[in-house]
Amino acid sequence: MFNHAIILAAGRGIRLMPLTKNIPKALVKVQNQTLILNGIKKLKKYIKNIHITVGYKGSLIAKHVISHDVSSVINTNKKGNSWWIFNFPFNLLNEPIVVLTCDNITNIDFKLLKKDYMQKKSPPCFLIPVKPIKKLDGDYIHRKKNIVKKLSRKNKSDIYCSGIQIINPYQINKLVNKTKDFNVLWNKLIKKKKLYVSDIIPKQWFTIDKMEHLNIFKKNLS
Repeated sequence: MFNHAIILAAGRGIRLMPLTKNIPKALVKVQNQTLILNGIKKLKKYIKNIHITVGYKGSLIAKHVISHDVSSVINTNKKGNSWWIFNFPFNLLNEPIVVLTCDNITNIDFKLLKKDYMQKKSPPCFLIPVKPIKKLDGDYIHRKKNIVKKLSRKNKSDIYCSGIQIINPYQINKLVNKTKDFNVLWNKLIKKKKLYVSDIIPKQWFTIDKMEHLNIFKKNLS
């Protein structure tokens, strides 16, 4: 259904201190496995090539994931979360890549997602939305039909960003100049009316960005 997926795992995870004092956020454990491994196992069922971006203590993540048949580990330390889109080899890839952040705990119907993506004529950037969850911050998505008009933390809507998206790097490189920041990239695409949002909402979704989130997740499991 998709040939490639990338998990963004370069963040330090300061808001998860003291757990992240000696390890990066991606190696924090939930359900008896690390966040990054949770994501890899979910994706591997559907997508052959899994790529990981690393930064803070990247060698620890690389050592952890190398035995799980990932296709590549990319060092993006101090380069920004969207840097990889504009650099070799991804900038030459003219096909959709599923993108997740390492703190996503989700269950997605990739068959439905691919169908929706194709029905929307394979946009360069396709956000996967979720319904807002209490105590989880997010960028609210304001759209007309499926074209994103604005992203806002203050002005609420019925959906917000999940940290999951589908990106065609080659198309994006044709549309906008290089940027290292996804927020800048999204705003550039909004101006060109090229940022779309899916109608498909994951069956399960949660993100762990703070200790409070981790505690909520563990409580709901018990």
